[in-house]
Amino acid sequence: MNVAIAPTSALRGVVTTPGDKSISHRTLMLSALADGESVIHGLSNGEDVRATRAIMSALGAHIDDRGGVVVVRGPREGLHPSTTSLDCGNSGTTIRLLAGFLASVPGTHILVGDESLSSRPMDRIAEPLREMGLSLRGQGDRYTPPLTVEVPSAGIRSIEYSVPVPSAQVKSAVLFAGLATQETTVVRESLRTRANTEEMLHDAGVDVLCEDIGKGRVVRLHGSRPRAHEWWVPGDPSQAAFFAVLAALHPDADVTVAGLYPGPERLGFVAVLQRMGAHIELVPSAHGVNLVARSSDLQGVVVSSEEIPSVDEVPILAVAAAAAGGDTRFVDVGELRIKESDRLQGSVDLVTALGATAEIDGDDLIIHGVGTAKLFRSFSYRAALDHRMVMSAAVAAAVGQGGTIEGAETVSSSFPDFFDVVASLR
Repeated sequence: MNVAIAPTSALRGVVTTPGDKSISHRTLMLSALADGESVIHGLSNGEDVRATRAIMSALGAHIDDRGGVVVVRGPREGLHPSTTSLDCGNSGTTIRLLAGFLASVPGTHILVGDESLSSRPMDRIAEPLREMGLSLRGQGDRYTPPLTVEVPSAGIRSIEYSVPVPSAQVKSAVLFAGLATQETTVVRESLRTRANTEEMLHDAGVDVLCEDIGKGRVVRLHGSRPRAHEWWVPGDPSQAAFFAVLAALHPDADVTVAGLYPGPERLGFVAVLQRMGAHIELVPSAHGVNLVARSSDLQGVVVSSEEIPSVDEVPILAVAAAAAGGDTRFVDVGELRIKESDRLQGSVDLVTALGATAEIDGDDLIIHGVGTAKLFRSFSYRAALDHRMVMSAAVAAAVGQGGTIEGAETVSSSFPDFFDVVASLR
């Protein structure tokens, strides 16, 4: 599907983002594992989360929509293997967390995905999970899907594992697997990543202890079954980054994104934009934090991957850098190559289409800005079935001279109403 985005004359309003996708996946998984009825408020309606929901149903959880909330009833006897493959769609979070989650479901499971997911490596989760006693088989040395997970009836063992490359998904896969043991599983990370899993395990009654050490964290979990819980899913901060840049680059904008999850590892993009000169502030609210962004003039800076551990916000920050004065260097962002698409090259292609210049230096991305979004060219961009590249291109079109995005339908994986929400600000 091609979508044409016209430039906007002014942007005003208050918007909300979908329920945080990372938290939504985890609420469904923890609720399905629990014995009893859990209630979820604000669950994301994106296709990625719907894939997780369908898998939990296939494994034996009963899931219903009741008056705007989602009710999940985990079977007392526990979950059981599905008679069919577990389709993770386009969701890397689903397949990676699921591989560890399935340690609590003895039997054989086949995890599949779409064309994009089937090219993404799963070796980073395979290493620790095999060490715990799970059998994982994928395609080739990097374990690309389909992925077969065999869980022994005798159970698995706990481990102490140091995550070699910062990854909340790897950490979470190991912690989910640790629930199936009767021992203590320890995960060490040299750089703290999003703490959703640890926080939610604690809320579900699991014995989990977190200790921050320098820039890193040690998580200790004693295996047990989660308890049923009432969950409230806040707005997704990663989605707010698109509106922050939209407002900062537009010459006449005042936009508020309400009710966001306040986790510091999820809001690193705010500090980056502030350092570039963006008028952005975070205001505490009754349901997390509100992000307020206004028109700004930006200057290039150096951005470390440590500031945005998941690097998910780099594509939209690349658009901000393209409009900034001077050069911006994103340091050590090679992880972008193995996302839903090669976002490193995709960011270069988008920035170039806008009329700025960019280059890749090893794992660094360097962007030479044009000084203002008014100088962006009208463009056509192929988004490579990647929702973040679609939304980044849409922001660039709205603040510049317009543009056409090919493959825009993939935005439904995380933010189905994105184009309508942007239009509401006009």
